Amino acid sequence: MVHSSILTLDVQQLDRDWEWLLEAFATVLRHGGDGELADLLPRHGEALADRPTPGDSVQLTQAYSIAFQLLSMAEQSSAARFRDHIESESHMDQLPALWADSLRHLIAEGWTATQIAEQLSSVRVELVLTAHPTEAKRATVLAHHRRLFDRFQLRHQEDLPPWKRNENDNAIESILNVLWRTGEIYLDKPDLQSERRNLMDYLKHVFPRAMRPLDLRLRQAWSEVGLDPAAIDDPLSLPRLTFGTWVGGDRDGHPLVTPDVTAETLMQLRSGAIELLRAELVQLARLISLSAYWLPPSNRFLSQIATLAESMGETGQTAVSRNPNEPWRQFLNLMIARLPSDSSAHANHGLSENPDAAWQYHHANELLADLRILHDSLVAVDMSDIADHSVAPVMRIAQTFGFHLAVLDIRQNSGKHDAAIEQLLQAAGFADTQFANWDEAKRVEFLKKELMSSRPMVHPDFTAGPDSHAVLGALRVVKQHSDLYGIDGLGALIVSMTRNTSDLLAVYFLAREVGLLQPTAEGPMCPLPVVPLFETIDDLEKSPEIYDGFLDHPITRRSMAAIAGRRAEFRDLVSGDSSSAPVADSATKVGQVMIGYSDSNKDGGILASLVGLRHAQRRLTQTGLRHGVRVRFFHGRGGTISRGAGPTHRFIKSLPDTTIAGDIRLTEQGETIAQKYAHEPTAIYNLELFLAGTTRKTLSDSRSEAGPHSLEPTLVELAEWARSAYHELLHTDGFVDFFRSATPIDAIEQSRIGSRPARRTGQHTLSDLRAIPWVFSWGQARCYLSGWYGVGTALAKLKADQPQVFQSVIAELRNWAPLHYLISNVATSVSAVDIDVMKQYAELVEDEKLRKRFVDSIETEWRLATKMVEEVYGGELETQRPNVQRMIQLRSEGLRLLHRQQISLLRRWRSYRKMGEQQQADQLLPGLLLSVNAIASGLGTTG
Repeated sequence: MVHSSILTLDVQQLDRDWEWLLEAFATVLRHGGDGELADLLPRHGEALADRPTPGDSVQLTQAYSIAFQLLSMAEQSSAARFRDHIESESHMDQLPALWADSLRHLIAEGWTATQIAEQLSSVRVELVLTAHPTEAKRATVLAHHRRLFDRFQLRHQEDLPPWKRNENDNAIESILNVLWRTGEIYLDKPDLQSERRNLMDYLKHVFPRAMRPLDLRLRQAWSEVGLDPAAIDDPLSLPRLTFGTWVGGDRDGHPLVTPDVTAETLMQLRSGAIELLRAELVQLARLISLSAYWLPPSNRFLSQIATLAESMGETGQTAVSRNPNEPWRQFLNLMIARLPSDSSAHANHGLSENPDAAWQYHHANELLADLRILHDSLVAVDMSDIADHSVAPVMRIAQTFGFHLAVLDIRQNSGKHDAAIEQLLQAAGFADTQFANWDEAKRVEFLKKELMSSRPMVHPDFTAGPDSHAVLGALRVVKQHSDLYGIDGLGALIVSMTRNTSDLLAVYFLAREVGLLQPTAEGPMCPLPVVPLFETIDDLEKSPEIYDGFLDHPITRRSMAAIAGRRAEFRDLVSGDSSSAPVADSATKVGQVMIGYSDSNKDGGILASLVGLRHAQRRLTQTGLRHGVRVRFFHGRGGTISRGAGPTHRFIKSLPDTTIAGDIRLTEQGETIAQKYAHEPTAIYNLELFLAGTTRKTLSDSRSEAGPHSLEPTLVELAEWARSAYHELLHTDGFVDFFRSATPIDAIEQSRIGSRPARRTGQHTLSDLRAIPWVFSWGQARCYLSGWYGVGTALAKLKADQPQVFQSVIAELRNWAPLHYLISNVATSVSAVDIDVMKQYAELVEDEKLRKRFVDSIETEWRLATKMVEEVYGGELETQRPNVQRMIQLRSEGLRLLHRQQISLLRRWRSYRKMGEQQQADQLLPGLLLSVNAIASGLGTTG
């Protein structure tokens, strides 16, 4: 139940909006003969406990799922209009954490317009979209939600004529009718193609539409706070927003991600990007209908057109003859002709788009350089307004999406790499092939020697075994794609469960097998970054030592230097005459490190996770600096507080000083993509939070001379105490049995909410269970265990043993961002707990003694956590955090009804399975899965 995108809203307007939407939905139900359901819709302030409700009604569950979606829409709509009202009535800086507020903060620190502008272009935020396995909604349903939101927004236009208002209201009811008759969940496991289609829609349509408003809001805020607009005249002087994706590239425990799937994904991303750019250029050509008769262009621009047309032969002459005496359109015609043709058609034959056309664009930066020529040519003839209004937005589209829309990461588990190497050793005739069992020194020495040679272990056509075939097949796709199209569309080679340095060096060894390594005078280098993923708390503690060994290796140093050189070369191609010295210099060696929030939280609880992540970032940053490397952190955050989610602005402010350095990468997973970006005003707001927050944090950190906060050691102590209490619970005899009975984990394992299995290897252990279903199941049972358990014990111990320090925690709550972020997230988690509902789920545990023991422990710790958090806040959470409390209260009655239905279904479903009556159990499964989906809709999150 995390609504981090909503900082504030008009409560009365929200009530009116939701009531109107509910009444429209009720009208649809009544017209369809479902009047009883209409009367049972969850209206605020009406108790449902004493009202007769149909037992295990699939129709009621479906109606509630839609009702909760309508509430979410009403919240987002009300919040967006409230923000618009604030900015219209006062100033943009009245809204916290957005551009105006952030710029005011920097000005107060002494930053000038020139100084801020010099750093802006080096700021980059990259959002990596993943789909496993949290999105419970079908793509069709999400599309209906978007249409409904747009219609609902239109309804609030005060000047709508009556006929248009009636038409709009009828359209809303029509969409609701379709939603009511459309299945909300996947009754069959969604395939990767469905996940790709969903994400492609965001990359081709949603995010491109948000780019221009984002830039306009920054420029408006810049002027409003009194900074000189001329300082950011250059269209490419603003912070960069880029995208990545794991769909089709993440094969960690995902057997469906084959090399063919990865190849298809890369080509779909490329085709989608070229289609997007072609549409933008065609539209731009329509806009710039300037005649040379009325506006003579510069001789230099005419010469550039003539030279380019001549180099393109007949194609160039055709392009310029299409619009005689309209030089700007002629130039655009040439640009459109230089675009790669439909790449998917050529990929099927293993060919580049047009290998004989030397004039064709090979990289998006070449197109971007031509757009700069176009922009500057208009400025040169006093048409700056046209250049800024028409050309600059296309420049930003090209800069953001390139010829790839989003870079595709390739992720694999270190254990799979070990298995692949063992099969290669066997095929090559080695005596000792148990690579996974070698000690670290032997592994490193073997890899070091092998990487001095360019010869592969086996012939490229030879298959050493299934693991080797799968791992090398993925890398071979990367090699083939980079040969044809370059590496711009390729992200990182990510090693999940990185446990030692050799896990990373192994990737270089495997890359050599497929010819991905490239020769240099000093030795081979890898054109793509090899990225460790440190997930568990123990791995985070060891991460600096592991990374130090990796950075010390010659091939790592060569690879990072080559990547930095390529980045600087491309930047020079499109940078114009800029002579700024950005925070994140393009020639600096960059080492990317991914840190995992989900598994560290599942491993040690929320406090130990966040503190462990915090200290790992600081130590990894120092490790990088010793090697002349800037560490770029990739934050693997999920959709719930237990998996790293939380308010964006607080998250960024809470990051350790100097660790962000103007360049941050984050995952956006599952249902959070729809919640934060499906609707344009919400998307713009959330993207601005990222960009403004990253800029403010980066610049503020660069001048900060403050040392470690006095409470840093206290956080470490609290983390140790909380982790101890959390571990004691999880490792108590019988806990796994309690967990499997007191939550709907078995139903979630049957659910169709993503193409990835819920478990890595299929074993029924906590260690094998992925963090997503772990968190999801506790949320469904309204316990949110890993979001708070142990924190109460830790705070109580601090208060008893060190009362003065405890008072310092209270005093510094809102002054020190890391503390505020941690405690506020715990406060949200304990507020979302419904202890009565948790106890109802616990009744499913047949062993009474087992049930009582764990229920008592959980309830006692929850009450203690609530009490201690309220002491830190200085009052009850209902008064201290009214927005969060109201969002919970609006959903409370309806959710309780759904929980009762789910518990009833679970009990019957489990009984049938226990008796071996699988057919009866299967008949109940769709209704059970629908209840899981409906509760997720009400909570606003899955995993």
